[in-house]
Amino acid sequence: MNAKDSGKDTAADHAAKVMAGDRRALARAITLIESTRPDHRRQAEALLEQLLPKSGKSLRIGISGPPGVGKSTFIEAFGQYAISQGKRLAVLAVDPSSRVSGGSILGDKTRMEELSRAPEAFIRPSPAGLTLGGVARRTREALLVCEAAGFDLIVVETVGVGQSETAVAEMVDLFLLLLLPGGGDDLQGIKRGIMELADLIVVNKADGDLKPAAERSAADVANAMGLMQPRHKAWRPEVLRCSALKRTGIAEIWDRAQAFAQTLTKSGELKSRRRDQAKAWLWHELSDSLMDALKADPVVAAKLGAFEAKVGTGKMAPATAARVLLSEFLGS
Repeated sequence: MNAKDSGKDTAADHAAKVMAGDRRALARAITLIESTRPDHRRQAEALLEQLLPKSGKSLRIGISGPPGVGKSTFIEAFGQYAISQGKRLAVLAVDPSSRVSGGSILGDKTRMEELSRAPEAFIRPSPAGLTLGGVARRTREALLVCEAAGFDLIVVETVGVGQSETAVAEMVDLFLLLLLPGGGDDLQGIKRGIMELADLIVVNKADGDLKPAAERSAADVANAMGLMQPRHKAWRPEVLRCSALKRTGIAEIWDRAQAFAQTLTKSGELKSRRRDQAKAWLWHELSDSLMDALKADPVVAAKLGAFEAKVGTGKMAPATAARVLLSEFLGS
């Protein structure tokens, strides 16, 4: 193995391999991006600078839904259909993290067996870690790398419906929410905020005995969506049904996803949306990086435990503790 194959190539060399479709180089690039080592972060930033001009040409789709809705089965069916349409896709599947090792628990490659064998597909499971919203901190950067590698479609599968699920909506073009057949009380369990983020809502498992329930659910959701303010001027959210297991309804979902992209491109909203997302990304990165620096500061670290104890026992207000620690950190 030469120096370049061992991972010691320059950022330009590594970027050239990624853009040429080298899957090993792509996997290594994402591993580098996900690393928290300071030297790896510097290398990752240099690599991203090389790849950034080649990104931005894919359709980015975020997929979420409650546990048991069949996200992985849906993505496999949807991905296979996309391949049949001549597309290449990358799946960034964010798994729950083990509290012991920090690694992914579910392993989406084992849950998307057919898709993982397709040469036109690339599946990358990543541990969610401590990040809220069901997306890993570096998912945005991994998305850009996959775009530079030439994938037409980037799918981000999140851990599930959560309070901070807006994180995925801030990095994709189309947010697709999967729901289970049901209605009434079941619909109440889906947070209104998640519903308002959705561009397409798909009731899965619409087959067999569950087909009538799926039809009722779709009608209930459509009625509920009619009362909500759409977040795009040129697009109103649509409610569809499918059976990912039986591979029915997938073609219609693909067609509506393409219609969404075409409509927002024509109206100019897609371009402005990505510009706003990039700005939001900057602020997220500033916030996360400042928090990392704060925790790593030796002066703050020496006092943090005592302050936490005082806050926990009610001897100090959280706002006061935060102000004092920040003053120490900033040297003011």
